[in-house]
Amino acid sequence: MPKLLQINSVVNIGSTGRISEEIGGFISNIGWKSYIAYGRAAGGSSSELIRIGGTSDVYTNVLMARIFDNDGFNARRQTEELIDKIRGISPDIIHLHNLHGYYIDMDVLFSFFKNFGVPVVWTLHDCWAFTGHCAYFDMSGCSKWRMQCGQCPQKGSYPASWIFDGSSRNFIRKKKLFSNITGINFVPVSKYIDSLLKDSFLKDSKSEVIYNGVDTEKFYPSADTENVRKKYSLDSSRIILGVANVWDARKGLKDFIEMSRSCKFKFVLIGFTHAQMRGLPENIIGIERTDCLDDLRGLYSVADVFVNPTYEEAFGMVNIEALACGTPVVTYRTGGSPECVDESTGIVVEKGNIEAMCRAVSDMASMVGTSLSKACVERVEKHFTKEICCGNYFRLYENLIKGK
Repeated sequence: MPKLLQINSVVNIGSTGRISEEIGGFISNIGWKSYIAYGRAAGGSSSELIRIGGTSDVYTNVLMARIFDNDGFNARRQTEELIDKIRGISPDIIHLHNLHGYYIDMDVLFSFFKNFGVPVVWTLHDCWAFTGHCAYFDMSGCSKWRMQCGQCPQKGSYPASWIFDGSSRNFIRKKKLFSNITGINFVPVSKYIDSLLKDSFLKDSKSEVIYNGVDTEKFYPSADTENVRKKYSLDSSRIILGVANVWDARKGLKDFIEMSRSCKFKFVLIGFTHAQMRGLPENIIGIERTDCLDDLRGLYSVADVFVNPTYEEAFGMVNIEALACGTPVVTYRTGGSPECVDESTGIVVEKGNIEAMCRAVSDMASMVGTSLSKACVERVEKHFTKEICCGNYFRLYENLIKGK
């Protein structure tokens, strides 16, 4: 029985956690054994889970990173314990996701990979693999990652450092580690991330774009929109929806607030902290972050237009979740977000152009109907289902095992 081991910060929580869980479930259903090693938190899983260290270890690694700016280069003991377990499992494929998150030591892990002889797949959900510090750099306009990081303009952003700037050192260590292992196969989640990869110190690496997929058994047009309107006190107004794990400037919160003053719609934003909901404009309804899929599906379905004014985005899972529920998307031209839509299912607007965004929302809302909803669902079914995503990974695994 072939064996897959995935490594990620979380399991079945958040977008990367759900993706790793779906891949594990897919390959289990076709006769493979699935393991997922994680460092932070886990929901329920159909895979066999392996915890890397414990909660106290994470806190220690967070503190070290806050002081020395060295996320990904702590947790030596925990990583050595993980390697012992990997040897015992003897996987046929090792699949990496997010290695940032204060739980792994890449020096130890990649030194092990160099001699272990098992193919490694690394999905790039962001840009962290080829920078000295940050996961994204669009908003800062920084291009140091192309040549040599240092004097990082985003030292205080995730994974934040309060004291030292280790971006130059981290960049050199990553370049040496990742460039010297021939068995790594990078999988950018969008053409955008792939273009950055090819402009980085990893430009000569093997790469293949595989889009993230959505579970269409969980995200689909809901017929029960009246109950959703009652639950969240939504009247018969047209609804503009926004969803984020964390609402901040990067996700376009200020743009939504400005839009609410100009666009004659009711805005519903999911993902607020309780404190953030105080002082919102009258026509913005704030909802705290929820992992309740019934609520998410209902709100995606009741919305007339989904708006994603993100300034930095690797792909845009929320876009395809909205499309799967039959709701068109308006988004900024940033990162991989425009790759989610076509002319039949959404509109792409230049970053920061609030007036153009309001026009696009009005234009999209005026076209809402059965045919538009159908086009949105069909786009997901053609390009972005979890079956397509997992099938592409399975094909890649098989080719790597066969040495192709």
